[in-house]
Amino acid sequence: MSRATREAYRDSLLPLLKRHPELMCLDSDTGLFSAEHAAAADDQYLNLGIAEHNLMGVAAGMAASGRMPFVNTMAAFATSRALEVIKIDIAYNRLPVRIMATHGGLAAGHLGPTHQALEDLAVLRVLPAMTVVVPADATATEAFVEQSLNLPGPLYVRLGRKPTPALPPAPPPVIGQAQTLRRGGDVVLASCGPYPVLACLAAADALAEHGIEATVLNMHTLRPFDTETLVAAARPATLVVTLEEHWRSGGLGGAVAETLAETAPTRVLRLGVPDQFVDEVGSQEHLVAHYDLTAERVVRAVRTALDTAARSGRTDRKEHIS
Repeated sequence: MSRATREAYRDSLLPLLKRHPELMCLDSDTGLFSAEHAAAADDQYLNLGIAEHNLMGVAAGMAASGRMPFVNTMAAFATSRALEVIKIDIAYNRLPVRIMATHGGLAAGHLGPTHQALEDLAVLRVLPAMTVVVPADATATEAFVEQSLNLPGPLYVRLGRKPTPALPPAPPPVIGQAQTLRRGGDVVLASCGPYPVLACLAAADALAEHGIEATVLNMHTLRPFDTETLVAAARPATLVVTLEEHWRSGGLGGAVAETLAETAPTRVLRLGVPDQFVDEVGSQEHLVAHYDLTAERVVRAVRTALDTAARSGRTDRKEHIS
């Protein structure tokens, strides 16, 4: 069943407000919370309008006073317009502000590059004390909202706009722990977010038809990063491929490459949006296809890399790096 991650967040937060008087919902006129939702939240809901810098400052003040604010804004504005306050007022003071950022990645493709967030993961995963999470479906979003109540320090959650398909049944995700959705010893496919994770699962099925077994990791938490699970999967593998709805620089691919370079040197192919501003306007689905963030691209990348290694006689990863 398809469901929007931003709606899953809203619908899971509202009942929590009633049970936890210390929670606050701070909005920036996103339209996610209707008049009926605001009325249900009563004095725990506050719409500050389109003023993201001020929004984060108010959230920091509330958090410093013993509240736990959930802040609603678009990802592009959270990580650019309001970054100074997130860095200095929130992260520096390790305050429990939950930044719930909608329209992540290409979700605002219809509004053009000014509203697309292809840098947010790179920007926020380098901030000390900041937890950075990318739910792959509505169920994961609900789990992360609940888990956030006991999480120290600030949290950034990247949410979508429109409904996206649910992942196949799996144990509930836990912040900080990568999900192993499939096991295979030849290659590792690591991704985060709805479309990339589904694409990697489909790619694993297609690769199996060619005799290539893939481990599929849902790396939903970029900080703190689950080094242990990634390294365990990468050690026996010839190749690691990352796929993300983000510029190739600095996001999940960067985190994976940095980690493996230090702990388990393995060839890493980073697939994502080219490091350029989006050159056309369209729906998220259109732009995902336009930039080939697809299962077919993952399959091509894996088969090309393995074929090249076989022709050069470097099919064993340990021989290759020795």
